[in-house]
Amino acid sequence: MNAHEIDYHIYGEEMQYVEIELDPQEAVVAEAGTFMMMDQDIKMDTIFGDGSNQDTGVLGKIFSAGKRLLTGESLFMTAFLNVGQGKKQVSFASPYPGKIVPIDLSEKGGKFICQKDAFLCAAKGVSVGIEFSKKLGRGFFGGEGFIMQKLEGDGMAFVHAGGTMAKKTLAAGETLRVDTGCIVGFSRTVDYDIEFIGGIRNKVFGGEGLFFATLRGPGTVYVQSLPFSRLASRVWAAAPRGGGKDKGEGSILGGLGDLLDGDNRF
Repeated sequence: MNAHEIDYHIYGEEMQYVEIELDPQEAVVAEAGTFMMMDQDIKMDTIFGDGSNQDTGVLGKIFSAGKRLLTGESLFMTAFLNVGQGKKQVSFASPYPGKIVPIDLSEKGGKFICQKDAFLCAAKGVSVGIEFSKKLGRGFFGGEGFIMQKLEGDGMAFVHAGGTMAKKTLAAGETLRVDTGCIVGFSRTVDYDIEFIGGIRNKVFGGEGLFFATLRGPGTVYVQSLPFSRLASRVWAAAPRGGGKDKGEGSILGGLGDLLDGDNRF
């Protein structure tokens, strides 16, 4: 076992958090901004990269940290180490409504590929790297670009899915079509590509973009019902414009309708 062997418990329904239980000298690494709470004997330390290659010298640390820049993440991660005598807990919260998905990398062939902002935390020793797309079409039109994130090792990792999470197990040759933004991640045996949506009416009036993601088994695929990009676009579309005035959503009467609806935000 190269990664630290951690225990965990996930709490909540729509706004979840994961509580990690650490034995003495066990550690977990997490993305900046996900920390929620910890016991008093947990030591927090900022590290270059993911902490999986801290014994490889300065160049190894710089390379590990530099890979994270390509996925849009910070150069640094935070490690939480139990320096006490007994079991201690540290907790991490999901960034927006959805589900926290535990991934046992030892059951995934030592590798799991996920979208760039899905990673939440993992046992120390898990490598958080990058996965380059080998297909130009997938890179240009796949929604995730040329680079996705890969988690490697034999420990536990935790990723976040927006909204409700669907887990699909694909047989060999079985294909699943997914909106490109709805992919959370998939196992290393899944073949990922894109497919052009046929039909002129679908292209012009469908409102779903020009491409599907196609995921071909065997393997496991995790799909989210509410990608953050979709949530953000809906919030932006509904935000008041022009000095705080809104568009009277929900009523054809506009501001008068707001009075009747009980929406008295003046």
